[in-house]
Amino acid sequence: MDALSFPRLHVLTDDVEVVRAVARPGVAVQIRVKSNDNAAYAVTVAAVRICRAAGAMCLVNDSVGVALAAGADGVHVGADDLPVDAARRVLGPDAIVGATCRTAEDAREAIARGASYLGVGPAFATSTKDGLPPPLGPDRIAGVAAAVPGTPVLAIGGITPAHVPRFAGRVHGVAAISAFTADPARAVDEFLQALGVPA
Repeated sequence: MDALSFPRLHVLTDDVEVVRAVARPGVAVQIRVKSNDNAAYAVTVAAVRICRAAGAMCLVNDSVGVALAAGADGVHVGADDLPVDAARRVLGPDAIVGATCRTAEDAREAIARGASYLGVGPAFATSTKDGLPPPLGPDRIAGVAAAVPGTPVLAIGGITPAHVPRFAGRVHGVAAISAFTADPARAVDEFLQALGVPA
């Protein structure tokens, strides 16, 4: 997949109903289930079915095995997960492999190892994940994106639709979790509008 057609909005969730509400072209759903692989597999199988029918991408957060077993489009790996090059070897050349980065050096290394796109953050303070480093802010995230031209870079961490204009023209897109918990259907419309993606 070329960078221009890569989804600009990534929704991280463990809820099949959220998947159902947000799945549409231009959106990637990332299944993020922290309890166990069995639960993650069940949610991912359902999500893949929903996303295929809706024209959305379906990725799995952290677990290469779940992504492979459930037939997802790919995986997003963090610092504590399987390395990017190992994930690429398991999933093959056509899979989407995302990586979490905070610096230009990390970003260039991830791309060299086979990453398809990068998630950079946290952009702002967030309580979604414990033990996160200090927020980077839009300017530092834009600096990372500038170091890897042609690679889709997503800002993540505390992102709301109101934040999106601060990243316009500086990153490919955004990823969010908590913004989709209350009214996911409305949130996806607001994000896509802010990103300039046809709903």
